[in-house]
Amino acid sequence: MTGGERPTDPDRPAVRGAGDGNDAADDQLAVARTVYTYAYGIDHCDWELYRSIFAERIDVDFSSYDGAEAMTVTAEEWLGRVQPLFTGLDATQHTMSNPLVDLDADGERARCRMYMQAAHFLTDWPEPEFTIGGFYDDRLRRTADGWRITSVTLTVWWRRGDERLMAEAHARGRRRLRDRRDA
Repeated sequence: MTGGERPTDPDRPAVRGAGDGNDAADDQLAVARTVYTYAYGIDHCDWELYRSIFAERIDVDFSSYDGAEAMTVTAEEWLGRVQPLFTGLDATQHTMSNPLVDLDADGERARCRMYMQAAHFLTDWPEPEFTIGGFYDDRLRRTADGWRITSVTLTVWWRRGDERLMAEAHARGRRRLRDRRDA
């Protein structure tokens, strides 16, 4: 296996599942599962699965990570932003815990706050790991196909390792994607 490729998982999670009914507890489980699928999809570079959890337009605020302004983008635009970075990394592991899910009174919108740690690896880099910790604050909307993320806010509390490997991984990922496209 070369860098940026992840083993395929024939038993990958489906976005639909628990919580397809109208019960509040089921909805809370389904919302948390949708947010967990964010981590699973990105760590496996399963872009179809990752795309499936988002609404058509999403608000993204990663300003505490990279200082960039919050933005509203299409799900495809967001995918185009993250795919090069994660394709360029040798491995990642997004760990999420302690989901706090609140449903709006009408049961059509939800908020999920969840602790996170994200480890990023480039095995041939002098310091091969860069990890961040903090929490996600996501907003979701119920659709006919299940819960979809409409807003993602990342709050970073701490960083460990050599963050420069992220720029290197992004450059490698762009090359890998270009080479795959040109092949």
